[in-house]
Order: sequence, then structure tokens, then C-alpha cells
Amino acid sequence: MSHSQTKTRNMTEGNIWMHLILFALPLLIGNLFQQLYNTVDSIVVGNFVSKTALAAVGSTDNIINTIIGFFSGLATGAGVVISHSFGSGDKKALHRAVHTTITLTFVLSIFFTIAGLLLAPLFLKLMATPEDVLPEASAYLRIYFAGVSGLMVYNMGSGILRAVGDSRRPLYILILCAVTNIVLDLAFVVYLGAGVEGVAYATIISQWISAILVLVILTKEQSDYSLVWKDLRIDKRTTLSILRIGFPAGLQMAITSFSNVFVQSYINQFGSSCMAGWTTYGKLDKFCLLPIQSLGLSITTFVGQNLGAKKMERARKGTAYAVILSIGAALVLMMPVMAAAPMLATLFTKDPEVIAYGVRFIRLMMPFYVAISFNQILGNALRGAGNSVVPMILMMSSFIVFRQIYLFAISHIYNTITSVALGYPFGWILCSVLLLIYYGKMGLTVKKEV
Repeated sequence: MSHSQTKTRNMTEGNIWMHLILFALPLLIGNLFQQLYNTVDSIVVGNFVSKTALAAVGSTDNIINTIIGFFSGLATGAGVVISHSFGSGDKKALHRAVHTTITLTFVLSIFFTIAGLLLAPLFLKLMATPEDVLPEASAYLRIYFAGVSGLMVYNMGSGILRAVGDSRRPLYILILCAVTNIVLDLAFVVYLGAGVEGVAYATIISQWISAILVLVILTKEQSDYSLVWKDLRIDKRTTLSILRIGFPAGLQMAITSFSNVFVQSYINQFGSSCMAGWTTYGKLDKFCLLPIQSLGLSITTFVGQNLGAKKMERARKGTAYAVILSIGAALVLMMPVMAAAPMLATLFTKDPEVIAYGVRFIRLMMPFYVAISFNQILGNALRGAGNSVVPMILMMSSFIVFRQIYLFAISHIYNTITSVALGYPFGWILCSVLLLIYYGKMGLTVKKEV
């Protein structure tokens, strides 16, 4: 077995259960460390700065995801194109896809940096950010978007590695950079007293380290997917394939996050303690969803490689297995997290009112995580088959149109924080039902070649 083959994973042969689990595990651990970036920011500011600082850092998530979400969708499209080329054994197509992907990333980094800096103040106003939270939220976003290209380069570079079945080396990079972020957070905030600005600088420095490392790995790799800097160019046909798959996914992610800016405004009307409690729940929520999301990324690569190898039945079987694994992960996590909710909330703050809100949200939302399993796995399987349009339409209908109508109506009928929060799980359930109906009728039909 060659040097490059030991790092990649060919999912077109062998035990399906083992491929899904062994590919998802490094992704899960890697995502755990990636999630530490913002979570450690929140823990540090919640304990060493103030509850308004905690609310400020937490309330920026939807703004960041609106800008970055579109790029993440394009990264999904690039990953599918690369995994198809890898699965089919087309070395020239694989080389073109990798170099087009990296070149597009460099170009888009400039665009998204400017967009983030220009749009962030507008989004803070749309969210009706309270006056006591606004200055710190503005400072955090200004620094974050100034250095956001590091995150984009890392995400796309690690996406290339994952598309060829290598989920280990992105994990090693994330572990190193998460530890760096923790050390810098404590240094800037606790010892230098830099507050919210300190955690923002810690984050972007760590992200740039991860970006440089992934580029070094791709450059030194002796394989068909290695990065040859003189070959960097945008291939028109490859770009169109990436956009055909990635644009719908990116549009869905960006618009969903943008709609959540308005959802956040419904939360914000209940005050900074509620905002901080929602932040506490939101950070724990992201950790709890990681097993499901990691299996979703795993099934995208699995389906992409197997359809590239013309193994439709194996791709379908893998999708069914991934749904079962995802539901199992949701059920295993649910009870201990709900039971330990008060202890988990105290990691972020010692304020009793904020803790009470955090516990309330955790116990209200977690029973609905089973529904997320269906929409995450089926949506990602369809994207792996090159079908991004249908998941986009169904997810936008559920997470945006339905949720906004529900929130507008409920805020005029029975405006409590519980009724507002339930807008999220009701959207998850609707999306899962719609995707189950579509998948039951259409399966993983590929209408065009990737």
C-alpha cells in the first residue's frame, strides 16, 4: 500500500458500517476541537468579563454563519466533485478539481472578508441587539471578519483531504489549533485584560495557523490530489460542477443563518440574561449535534465515492445505515446531557438567572434531536449524489419560511420564550418529514454527471 493510500479511505469496497464509523470518528473529534474555538471564547468571557460579553459573543454566531455559510456550501460542492473524481479513479479530473478549489478559495476569501466587515453592523441592527451588548458584539465581529480568510482556507483544504477519505490529518491540525486558541484566550483575557477583543484575536490567530498547516500538507503530499502552486487556475467546467452542487447548499446555509438573525431578535426582546442563557444552550447544542453532523459529512463522501464507482445500491445501503447510527447517537446523548444541564450551564457563567434560562432551553430542545438525524443524513446523502437543489428547497421552506411565519404568529398570540424557542424543533420536524417523503420516492437518483 502506497504512502498516500494509507491516508485516504476508499469507501467503495469493504464493510459499510466500519467505513462510516471510522471515517466519522476523526471528523467528530475534529469538530469537537473546532467547536472549542467559540465555546472557549464564551466560557472565558462569561467567567472573566461579564454576562453582556457572553451575550455579545453568542449573538454573533448567526451573523458569522450568514457570511461563512455560503462559502461552506461551495466547499460541500467542491468536496462532492473531488470525491467523485477520486472514486472513479480519474487522476486528471482530481488534479483539476483540487487546484480549481484552492484558487476559488483565495479569490473568495477577499470577497467574504469585505462582505463581513461591511454587513456586520447592519446585521447587529436587524437583530435589535440591546445597547448594553452592542459595543462588545461590534468589536468581536470587526476583528473576526478581518481575519476570516484563515478559517476559509482551512475549511476548504481540510474538505479536499476528507473528500479523498483522509479525516485524520485535519483532526490533528484542529487539536493543535484548539489548544493554541485556549492558551491565547487565557493570555489575552485573563492576563492582558483584552476582553472580547482578546478572544477575537485568539480565534483568528488559531485559524490562520490551521490554514497554513493544511496548505503545507497538501503541498508536500505525493499523490494525485497534491497542491502544485504553479498549476493553480480556475477550470471553467470544474467550477460549474462545484457551483451546480455548492451554490444551492451555500444559498440554503446563508439564508437560513440570515433568517436566524431575525429569530435572534425574538430572543433578544427578553433581555441580556435570556440572550446569555440562549448562548449557553447554543454552545452545548453545537457539541451535542456533532455526532449527527459528522455522520452527515461521512455519508456525503461515502455516497460521492460509490456513485463515482457506479455502486448505487451500496450508496443507498450506506445512507440507511447512517440514519440508524445517527438516531442511536442522538438517543445516547439525550438523557445524560438533560440530567447534567445545570452543571453544564455553570461552565459559562455563575449568574443564576442565566443558568436557569440555559437549563430551560437544553431540556426543552434536546428531545427533538432525533428529528435532526433524518434531515442531516438524507440531505447530505442527496448532496453526495450531486442533488443539492431539493435539500435546499426543503430546508429553506422548513427553516426559513415556516419558522418565520410561526414566530411572527406566535409572538402576536402567545409571546413567551418557550413558544419562541419551539420554532426551531418544529422546523426540524417539518424538514425531516419532507425529506423522508422525497427520498422514499426518488432515492439517490443522479440526473447529471458530477
